[in-house]
Amino acid sequence: MSGTGWYVHHHGRGHLTRFLAVRRHLPGPVTVFSTLEAPASLPAGTVWVRLPRDDDGVADGAEPSAGGALHWAPLHHGGHRERMAVIAAACARHRFDRFVVDVSVEVALLVRLLGVPTVVVAQPGDRDDDPHRLAYRAATRILAPWADGLQTTPVIEANRERVRFSGAISRFDERMPDAGERTGPVLVLGAAAGPLPTSDAVHLDGTAWQDDPWTLLASSDVVVTAAGQNALADLAASGARAIVVPQERPFGEQRASADVLEREGLALVLDAWPSVEEWPGHLECARALRPDWSAWRVRGGAARAAAAIEAVGAGQAARADAPDTGQLAADDAGSLP
Repeated sequence: MSGTGWYVHHHGRGHLTRFLAVRRHLPGPVTVFSTLEAPASLPAGTVWVRLPRDDDGVADGAEPSAGGALHWAPLHHGGHRERMAVIAAACARHRFDRFVVDVSVEVALLVRLLGVPTVVVAQPGDRDDDPHRLAYRAATRILAPWADGLQTTPVIEANRERVRFSGAISRFDERMPDAGERTGPVLVLGAAAGPLPTSDAVHLDGTAWQDDPWTLLASSDVVVTAAGQNALADLAASGARAIVVPQERPFGEQRASADVLEREGLALVLDAWPSVEEWPGHLECARALRPDWSAWRVRGGAARAAAAIEAVGAGQAARADAPDTGQLAADDAGSLP
């Protein structure tokens, strides 16, 4: 079996949302590995492999960073050991043409050590630490889900010949907002990774999770959101006027994206959640915006990402793979010595 392997990080819903957006355009079988539960509906030809957790019960002295060489590889942790064994066994059995990693330095290095071409999904922010530099250097392809020229980092520039810029990836990039004036209420977008605070001045009528908020996005007067990649891509797809409050994230990810928004005049960026008294002035400023979201290159972003992924490992010469005798399937990983 060939096809694509794909690692989906479990923090929030953003990595899963990005996978589902790209999967619509990616042909062939795909096997997903994640700590997350499988979505209720998976695209045809997609297999979901649930991985054990490796971030619970970590003992003192586990040295998860391996002296700064890695981000997370705790010593003597059964969950970490088992999840790596599951991925390794699947790579041995299925002989993936390529393996997308979104995101984990450790999985990217494991898969590359097994001889599988890797596509590492880049993230905004300062990724010039040793683990990121190693994973990017070892990658066959680096997928940057933003428009070329909007932002860059030293590690991206150092590996630029292997970087493909897809533009922003939104699940809504094939939908078009109505041309009329937006008259809906102010919309506050929360997130599975941690909702924004709300106040009496700005609130969403109904706080249940909505799988498809497109109608609200496309009709709201102003959208208030953090600066996660998927949230910003959805803003671009809907053409929304927005107030963006970047949240604290590792490597300054959201701050870096918010800086681009501010520089390009695409949104009102605030450093902190405003007081009730400050909201009227901020909303007035946001309503005056006329953002040109074309710079975000969201239209066709998911399809461009899929094309960049599919090109990796395609058209290779005859392989020198060993016979299957003695190789383990993913389900057999628990029997490893």
